[in-house]
Amino acid sequence: MKEFIKRSEGLWLFTRSPAVMVAAVIAMMIFIGAAFAPWIASVNPYDLSSFSLMDGLLPPVWQEGGISQFMLGTDDQGRDMISSILYGARLSLLIGLSAMVIATVLGVGLGLAAGFYGGRFDAIVMRIADVQLALPAILTALLIDGIARGILPPEVQQDLRVVVLTLAIALSLWVNFARTARASTFVEMNKEYVQAAIIMGQRPIRIMFIHILPNILGPLLVIMTVDLASAILLEATLSFLGIGLAADSPSLGTLIRIGMQFMLSGEWWILWIPTLFLVALVVSINTLGDFMRDVFNPGLR
Repeated sequence: MKEFIKRSEGLWLFTRSPAVMVAAVIAMMIFIGAAFAPWIASVNPYDLSSFSLMDGLLPPVWQEGGISQFMLGTDDQGRDMISSILYGARLSLLIGLSAMVIATVLGVGLGLAAGFYGGRFDAIVMRIADVQLALPAILTALLIDGIARGILPPEVQQDLRVVVLTLAIALSLWVNFARTARASTFVEMNKEYVQAAIIMGQRPIRIMFIHILPNILGPLLVIMTVDLASAILLEATLSFLGIGLAADSPSLGTLIRIGMQFMLSGEWWILWIPTLFLVALVVSINTLGDFMRDVFNPGLR
C-alpha cells in the first residue's frame, strides 16, 4: 500500500496534507448532503405544509429554548435551519456547477480556436477578454442580468431566474478558461505531435479536441475548481443583493439575506449558520484548488 501511495505523487501529497484532507471531507459531506437533501432534510422548505409558524425562531439545541427536533434552530417561518441549508446548498451548487460547465465549454472552445488559428480571430477574442477583465465579475454578472431582465417579458422572468442567473455567472467567468487554453495551445502548437497531425491533413477540430485538449487539461482543472467557488460566491452575492434568486428560493445567498434582518434581534443563528456554511464550502473548494495547482505545477510548491 505504501509503495502504491509513493508511486502516485498526488495521492502521496494528499495523505501528507491534513488541511487538504479536511477540506476534501468537508466538501464531500456538503456535496452528498446537497445531492440527497430530499431524503436527509426533515422538512421541505418549498412545501408550506411541512413546517409551522408555531415553531418559528427556535434557537439551536444547545441554547436555552432549543429542542432536539431542530438541532440548529429554525427561522422566522418555522423552517428547520439544517433542511434550509441543505436545500440552499443544493440550489447554489446546481447554479455554480452549471455556470462553471458553461464557462468551461465557452472559454476553452474560444481559447483553443484563438490559439490554433491566431490572426484576427485571436485578436477579437482577446480584446473582448481584456475588456471583460477590466470589470469585476460581479459587475459583469449584474450587467448581463440587467440586460436579460430588459429583454425577457415580465411574465417569464420569474420562471427563468435560475437560468438567467446561471448564464450571467457563466459569462462572467469564461475569460480565465479562454486565456489559459489559448496560452497552452500556443505552447502545444510548436510540438512535434501537433505538427505531424497538421501535415497528415487532420481536421482542425480533431487536432484541437483530440490532440491538444488532453495535454492542457491540468491547468484547466485547477481553474474549474477555483471558478466553482467563485460561481457559488457570485450566486450568493447576487441573491444577497436581491438581484439573483427570490426570497422564497432557499439558496445560500437568500438565506443569508433573510438572516440579515435578524442580525441585531438576538436570533443570531438565522444569519451566522448559513454564513459559516458558505464560508466552509468556499474555503474547502479553494483549498482543493490550491492542492491541484501544486500537483499539476510542482514548481509552485
